[in-house]
Amino acid sequence: MEIILASTSPYRRRLLERLQIPFHSLPPQVEEGRLPAEEPAAMATRLALAKARAVSKDHPEALVIGSDQVASLEGDLMGKPGSHDVAVSQLRCSAGKRVVFHTGLAVIVSSQGFERFHVEPFSVYFREVDDKSIENYLHREQPYDCAGSFKCEGLGIALFERLTGNDPTSLEGLPLIALTDMLAQAGVPVLGM
Repeated sequence: MEIILASTSPYRRRLLERLQIPFHSLPPQVEEGRLPAEEPAAMATRLALAKARAVSKDHPEALVIGSDQVASLEGDLMGKPGSHDVAVSQLRCSAGKRVVFHTGLAVIVSSQGFERFHVEPFSVYFREVDDKSIENYLHREQPYDCAGSFKCEGLGIALFERLTGNDPTSLEGLPLIALTDMLAQAGVPVLGM
């Protein structure tokens, strides 16, 4: 069965490569804005499903994987910073606090009527960090395309006191434990290939 990752994210591609299954990626062409009063977990689920459905429309026989991540700090959403100034602001606000990441996951095989979705929460407890440490981190790693302004798989780990959650890969953008279960339900057992 053809497997498609509905994403252009290099981070999600690298994560999916860990499962050692053949796949290719396609852009999902989905508007990623927040709906009025939408909660972070609901937004992550909606966008993961929208991405998978968008690609599945043109590839109904394929197994399509969609994912989206929404970060929240004290109820406020934190997106990808896109610039140095926004990243500094996000990291200042996060210092000494907990940021919750909700990673939505959807797996669809349209021709079989197969559609599963899941949202994986993961909490990051930030250390108290000063402005010099924030600047040093941002200049070294430049995580401007990452929600929350850090890369946990890189130097960003130095920003944390602790992490809590069931699947650390969800923090990187694709919950592989849940995905492995969904793939098996769809008839694609990762270790049976």
